[in-house]
Amino acid sequence: MEGGLQIRPDFAVRMTSTFTSPTFSAPIYILKQQARVLARREALPLHEALDRIAQREGYAAWSHLAARSQADDGTAALYTRLRVGELLLLASRPGQGKTLLAAGLAIEALMRGHGAAFFSLEETEAGVARCFARQGRGIDAFGDRLVIDCSDRICADHIAERLATVPPGTLVVVDYLQLLDQSRERPPVAEQVDRLRGFAEARGAIIVCLSQVRRDFVPSDDRPCPGLADVRLPNPLDLALFAKACFMHDGRLQVQG
Repeated sequence: MEGGLQIRPDFAVRMTSTFTSPTFSAPIYILKQQARVLARREALPLHEALDRIAQREGYAAWSHLAARSQADDGTAALYTRLRVGELLLLASRPGQGKTLLAAGLAIEALMRGHGAAFFSLEETEAGVARCFARQGRGIDAFGDRLVIDCSDRICADHIAERLATVPPGTLVVVDYLQLLDQSRERPPVAEQVDRLRGFAEARGAIIVCLSQVRRDFVPSDDRPCPGLADVRLPNPLDLALFAKACFMHDGRLQVQG
């Protein structure tokens, strides 16, 4: 163990760390699925169903369980691995919690006195706010240090323009990679990621790009998490542009770089 992280010995140059979630009866994403089933079955609001699941796990409310999960799920340890001027690829299959983890990283930056920005082509602002709330923090608490942008204009140039004057250490979430060039009016994703890297280096920012994983990924004892080869790339992209990559599956985080 190094710094509380389990280091896999089979990565000599590109070190890989594996994090596991705190002890709940099931991974967070399974608990959420159980809450959705409970909400449908008993005609409950989802937030009430989530609270019931949290109470079953020994917490007063879902926000308390989420905060506990954030504290122990490797978010802080992952944040300490990030460096200004670098890009992080955060990838998983749907439902594994990458958006929540990205919100947790933004919160970690904000709690340490830095700024954060969350650009999403997938979520609404209300959806982003819910992710923050499930991590135990409301977006209003951070004032103008937190930027949330869910407009259709999101691309590398738009991000660079909106954040042209941010201070070093600002953490930027881009949700998600495969949507950046879905419009034919946008440059190819490879050009945009290169632009984002240039912006990160120039402003001293940290950029976290969420990414899809191919549907044919199947976990195994030897490969519990996906890897670079499993990233869904409908258009060409050199993944070497990312200084680090974090992969998630079934309550595990695996970091390369």
